[in-house]
Amino acid sequence: MASILKKLALATAVVTAPLMAATGASAEGEKYILVSHAPDSDSWWNTIKNGIALAGDQMGVEVEYRNPPTGDLADMARIIEQAAASGPNGIITTLADYDVLSGPIQNAVASGVDVIIMNSGTPDQAREVGALMYVGQPEYDAGYAAGLRAKGDGVGSFLCVNHYINSPSSTERCQGFADGLGVDLGSQMIDSGQDPAEIKNRVLAYLNANPGTEAVLTLGPTSADPTLLALDENGMAGDIYFGTFDLGDEIVKGIKGGVINWGIDQQPFLQAYLPVVVMTNYHRYGVLPGNNINSGPGFVTADGLTLVEKYAGEFR
Repeated sequence: MASILKKLALATAVVTAPLMAATGASAEGEKYILVSHAPDSDSWWNTIKNGIALAGDQMGVEVEYRNPPTGDLADMARIIEQAAASGPNGIITTLADYDVLSGPIQNAVASGVDVIIMNSGTPDQAREVGALMYVGQPEYDAGYAAGLRAKGDGVGSFLCVNHYINSPSSTERCQGFADGLGVDLGSQMIDSGQDPAEIKNRVLAYLNANPGTEAVLTLGPTSADPTLLALDENGMAGDIYFGTFDLGDEIVKGIKGGVINWGIDQQPFLQAYLPVVVMTNYHRYGVLPGNNINSGPGFVTADGLTLVEKYAGEFR
């Protein structure tokens, strides 16, 4: 028996060795660049960075993350142009503003660089710029689903704290929420900016001027974290209905503590991880999913926090 097992092990080693060598050869020189619209200050994108890093390790390819330090979209357009000029095998990019970014993306495709759109934009826009596919959360649909949920919980008015108002997809979240509630968005959305102290002050000012506000909607940790501080300061924490997009350490604590009713998980890890895997397999074997991939939305409540709490800010 020992002799048979030894022969089987040797045969397996002989068969697998060439396969391993072939995989290593196919990965040689492959490089993918992910370009986001996020400023350096937005910690939510750390999960994106972790996603491409893991995918790069698993697929045996080089990956790189680039972004405009201040979130300036004109700067992002230049980064896409520079990325395409460097001759990567593929570019994975957000489409935060079609008017600003579609030209550089189309030029990248025309130069022979494959592109996948992730996180922001739409499947239709991805097709229009010539991208292979779209991986992300339909933002209006996510906002609408959140609005329907809040309406079912008795909410009729709200404040949407928009920390990235220059991005159309952010406004789509607020508009979808209003439509789900069946109310006009109107002045219920504020441009909070991205400075934590300013966000806190603007939330406090709005709620002070509009004491009948029944709910608060934030669009991610950048606006959620200062809003938590604002509600703690004015005594409304745990009393006002609070929903948020995305996850982070403070958001998870808020859900666990009963201050935040739910968080919408668009699964940013998948938005970064899947494009690297899909594009690598497309280049190596010519296979490509036939449809775009919706990574969200999924509602996270206090009942489902075990893995979310463990991996928040890292893989969730």
